[in-house]
Amino acid sequence: MADDAGARRIKRGEAEGLFTGPAVIVAHAGLTARRLGLAPPPRGPGLFDALELFAFVRPATFCAPSPTGLALAVGLAEPAGPEAQALALREAVGLLLDELAGPDYPAREAAFTLNETLARAGWPWADHVRAALSARPLRERRERSSGLDVWSRLPEWEDEAPRGEAGCSPVDSESARIRLEKLLEAAGLDEARPTQSDYAAEAAFAFSPRDEEGRPRVLLAEAGTGTGKTLGYLAPASLWAERNAGAAWVSTYTRALQRQIDRESAGLWPDPEVRRRKAVVRKGRENYLCLLNLQDMVQAAQLGNGDLIGAALVARWALHSRDGDMTGGDFPGWLPGLFAIAPGGQASAANLVDRRGECVHAACPHYRTCFVEKTIRASRKADLVIANHALVVTQAAFDGARTARGLKQDGETAALKRIVFDEGHHLFEAADSAFSACLSGQEAAELRRWIRGPEGRGRRGRGLEQRLGELCADNEPAAKALNDAIRAAAALPGEGVSGRIAPASGEINPVGPIERFLAAALDQLRARATEGTSANEFGLECAVRPVTEPVLEAARAAAQALAAVEAPLLALSRHLEDILDDEAAELDSGVRARIEGALRGLDRRARMTLPGWRAMLAALEEASDEPDPDFVDWLSAEAAFGRIQDVALCRHWIDPTVPLEAAVIMPAHGVLVTSATLTDPGAVEDGGDPFDAARVRTGAARLIEPARTLKVESPFDYAANSRVLVVTDVGKDDPRQTAAAMRELFLAAGGGALGLFTAIRRLKAVYERLGPELAKAGIPLYAQHVDPLEVGALVDVFRAERDSCLLGTDAVRDGVDVPGRSLRLLAFDRAPWPRPDLLHRARRQRFGGEGAAGRAWDDALARGRIAQAFGRLIRRADDRGVFVMLDAATPTRLFAALPPGAEVRRMGLADAVEVVREFLD
Repeated sequence: MADDAGARRIKRGEAEGLFTGPAVIVAHAGLTARRLGLAPPPRGPGLFDALELFAFVRPATFCAPSPTGLALAVGLAEPAGPEAQALALREAVGLLLDELAGPDYPAREAAFTLNETLARAGWPWADHVRAALSARPLRERRERSSGLDVWSRLPEWEDEAPRGEAGCSPVDSESARIRLEKLLEAAGLDEARPTQSDYAAEAAFAFSPRDEEGRPRVLLAEAGTGTGKTLGYLAPASLWAERNAGAAWVSTYTRALQRQIDRESAGLWPDPEVRRRKAVVRKGRENYLCLLNLQDMVQAAQLGNGDLIGAALVARWALHSRDGDMTGGDFPGWLPGLFAIAPGGQASAANLVDRRGECVHAACPHYRTCFVEKTIRASRKADLVIANHALVVTQAAFDGARTARGLKQDGETAALKRIVFDEGHHLFEAADSAFSACLSGQEAAELRRWIRGPEGRGRRGRGLEQRLGELCADNEPAAKALNDAIRAAAALPGEGVSGRIAPASGEINPVGPIERFLAAALDQLRARATEGTSANEFGLECAVRPVTEPVLEAARAAAQALAAVEAPLLALSRHLEDILDDEAAELDSGVRARIEGALRGLDRRARMTLPGWRAMLAALEEASDEPDPDFVDWLSAEAAFGRIQDVALCRHWIDPTVPLEAAVIMPAHGVLVTSATLTDPGAVEDGGDPFDAARVRTGAARLIEPARTLKVESPFDYAANSRVLVVTDVGKDDPRQTAAAMRELFLAAGGGALGLFTAIRRLKAVYERLGPELAKAGIPLYAQHVDPLEVGALVDVFRAERDSCLLGTDAVRDGVDVPGRSLRLLAFDRAPWPRPDLLHRARRQRFGGEGAAGRAWDDALARGRIAQAFGRLIRRADDRGVFVMLDAATPTRLFAALPPGAEVRRMGLADAVEVVREFLD
């Protein structure tokens, strides 16, 4: 409660009533409501969310979205139990208001101005914030302002002369060891572990000059958990960057590791301002706040159409953000989900980033303050660019295609000469995603929106006419091509495509040739649901061949419609290139930037996406029913809540490392692929090389110059600090038994448990049974796909609350970095076998074969997932943890992936509970 009463326990009914009471303080109203089984509440004058106050007082500062997370963020001790958490919540609020009232609070006038706008919007905290800020004298405002126009107060970027090509000075092993020692000293550590020093010395190989074009220096390096591989490769990478005036790129799979590497780079550049220049985090454009979108949202909210309070808090964050990163950066991802706001009115990343390629580049009034443009330019001058696999692979493929046409590279990855792929075991999946093609209703509707702009009332966005109309106005051929493209795009699916091709009533009403093709494809899918089709909770899939006549006939018309869109887009692209060439002397830099930005968008769609879709449709005409030796083509239908959400024709490379090698590996000079789980120890038992699977899954198997390999064991004592248990008497297909087993194990551990599932449906079924039981013991339970928080925020809460529990799927397994007591028990609901879909079966046949060879491929994938999950459990030398598999059928050979000393024991649930209790006591 917001009064001065102490903490007391209340019943659920009374707690529900507090949401509409006079005054109550909560930490994340939406999550609190979910705990009570209620829908997220609307904003109200008596509902004070402490997280909103934190977002105002400390913008762009980390805080786990829970009472415990808030307490820790403001410097309080971790509150134990619900009563202590309630009291800590009140104390944290008091400390935040005191901070506002303090003499050293920065930019008080700007905060006061924005708070006045929040007060007019009905923000419950506004009066308290005004009183705190008014405790000290405020300078008189010279002009009236809402405080929302942050785009006018952000610093502008400035262009600089090109850096030029990086040099070729080598990094020798001894220099790498010396640099590592300096890094450790700066981090306050005594000395390098021998294995870490050896790792750094070997990693220097990837930073030595290559001898021939097309023969990069490639090193495959497995470094067990605790080796210190991040500093191990940062040592030679930073040394190479200094000696050669170039940028070393470090690519990761997860956002969590990007943040971790950025933090660890502080050992190289302790001064934050220097580090801001030297180390730059790069992500795709769709991760950064678009200031024009923010302006549109603010203006709409001021007119009563949207959440003005949410927009104002995002504006305050934008003014203090390091780089405008809304997904994994310093943006509080929990902010949009605090209250029940219509999706269109939420100040969320989805509504505020450029997700559809609608950027107008230099035509934008905020171009000079754009976060994306700042980051791109900063990366060209940085020593260390911390990117992700998706950006590196996708952009390299795009740059390669432009280079083949004689155009200059985009600039974002033109300097990809020295690359470290951390989390290298995910490189195969990243390449698979980047080099695949998918013609679906949603993808085609996105293309229509990109060309024609928003066509529904109240929808935000900008089509080609808004982005290019002014540029083409004086060029008749370009204007004609633009108009032709807009007209042709009318044949593409519009909004609500799933409701026309798969309505609940069953009466389909496809509009246009693409929708008719997708409707015919869905008929084929349904017809063959029991004929070699993999049907599961996610939808349906079946092989394209043999193709039915209705699908074939519809494919021809669909291909013609796509060609009609592609032709004018290509013509428009050529005319814009001519403008750049013919009017080079007259074009100012802003117009040139607009044209170049437009050309990149046109190239992606007219020279990559549309030809890919037409190629897939054309392949259906082939008389042979034999599958393509390089690709897998199939039809799929995504489902949710028993309804078809989308239908697609998909094409994937059987071996996506073929284009990966051509676009990324071969053009580079040096590549380090590293991970804690790169090898397959199970291959040794069969007489093979543990690096064979890594060579296949990275493309290194085809290199002219063979890749070097390095394996560094973890320094941890797994025999003493871990237990591995296989429970033999739990029915894995019965959610009740799984929930009961997890309940007893989680209670025996006293919380700090992570439950991993291979299917969302089973996760939700277990959550419904498990949550109330743990709540009785005072142990909070959180769950991916259930709680209104994105994965990163869920992990933040789990890390902050040492006795909480978390349920999740693959994204949680890959994104968890929780050292210490917060993670002390990990339970798999069943062995993580790969899903036997069409794509997997084709790859098993290619890389494994029939019989035992094919089984070995499946085993290797399952072993990798078990090893990755086990690696989440023991993160430090003093960690203790228990790994439990609730699948009696799990073969012992899968545990060959575990580190030496991790002994597997099989037993019943009762004995397993006793082991957990005794070991973790």
